[in-house]
Amino acid sequence: MEDAVRRVVRESDEARIAQAQVEVTDAQITTARAAGLPQARLSSQYSQVLRNARAEIVGQSIFGQNYNYTGNVNFSQVLFQGGRVFAGARAAGDARRAASHSRAETEATLAVDVQRAYLNAQLARELLQIQERNAQLASERLTLVEQLERGGRASRFDVLRSRVERANLEPQVLAARNAVELATIELRRILNLPSTSVVALTSVLDTAGLRALAATVSADSMTNPLRASERAAQSSLEARREGIKVARADLMPTVTAFFQTGYTALPSSNGFPTVWGRTSLANCGTPNPTRPCQNNGWFEDRNFGLQVAWPLFDGLRSKGNIDLAQAQTKLAQLQLDQERERVAVERSRTWAEFRRAEAAFDAQRENASQAEEAWKIAALRFERGLSTQLEVADAQLLLLTARTNAARASTEFYLATADLARARGLPIPLPPTRPTSR
Repeated sequence: MEDAVRRVVRESDEARIAQAQVEVTDAQITTARAAGLPQARLSSQYSQVLRNARAEIVGQSIFGQNYNYTGNVNFSQVLFQGGRVFAGARAAGDARRAASHSRAETEATLAVDVQRAYLNAQLARELLQIQERNAQLASERLTLVEQLERGGRASRFDVLRSRVERANLEPQVLAARNAVELATIELRRILNLPSTSVVALTSVLDTAGLRALAATVSADSMTNPLRASERAAQSSLEARREGIKVARADLMPTVTAFFQTGYTALPSSNGFPTVWGRTSLANCGTPNPTRPCQNNGWFEDRNFGLQVAWPLFDGLRSKGNIDLAQAQTKLAQLQLDQERERVAVERSRTWAEFRRAEAAFDAQRENASQAEEAWKIAALRFERGLSTQLEVADAQLLLLTARTNAARASTEFYLATADLARARGLPIPLPPTRPTSR
């Protein structure tokens, strides 16, 4: 049972999807926070001017730089965005918490589902053993009636009746075997096991510890912690509320500080510059120069400033975003109310089912042993000629029904306990088990 629960939480498609959703929200948190952190970008450019109108019109010596090299590092920091960065980061954090709570709810549901599939498969095997035992008892009674017929103590009618009763049990045995196969298929499906894999159930439900486990789960029935699904809906609502603040930030100005540093080279001939820039009369090739000339090297280029952007009119785009965020918040509030109502109904339903299963479990605890004792008495009376075959068949049918009801009551009692724990937001317990006899 423990192996099945660990496997379904680790490898099932539902659990993987829930974990992937958490990873998506983790990335969203990083993206939201990045908008408020300093930005640094490296840019470089090389261009070659083929024909320059300004150089021809004004002067070749001033604008006639055919080869341009630039390399810059740009630093920028947003100083004010109307609260968009902080609201976006909080919204991403709320979305991450919602995804985490959804994953917890998914894991709790999977834990109950895999235990239900496991116990149903185990119950199907137990019911098959009961049916096979019932058929074996019918065969033994048929052998006894045939012996009594040879001794003159039973009629041909009694033999025929026993044979018909034995034959009528075969469809029930076949149906029980088919139920075992179907339950195993369902267990393979929920565990993501190949259809050809062999499933061995190594533990069975220990009914002796069920009462103590149920008492622990049902204690303090008036105190119910929030379900993970409720917490997820609450976190989604908080994220939507932060989304309104993000949308309203579009109405506010954005203030950004920037600083740029780099180098620029304007060589007079093609070729990558390899020296630092200097200006000197010696760099001029013409005699008697009137101004210093550059040496085709790299010259420093730095600037800084503040940039303010304030959208005065954007075609009502900001208003549309605000209306959308408000509508999504209203929808999230309704979904939270709906989830709370669903959880309240589910808690009431699971409580009712728990009380029914508890009463059935208590009623069937002694019933099976009493039915077996009654059957033994009826069989002994029939063997000694003190009762009829009809009484033995009736006692055997009661024994079959009692064993079946007892097996079902134990399984249903634990599953009702597990459902109650999930509905109340408690950790899903593992059932008390013992190793199988084979």
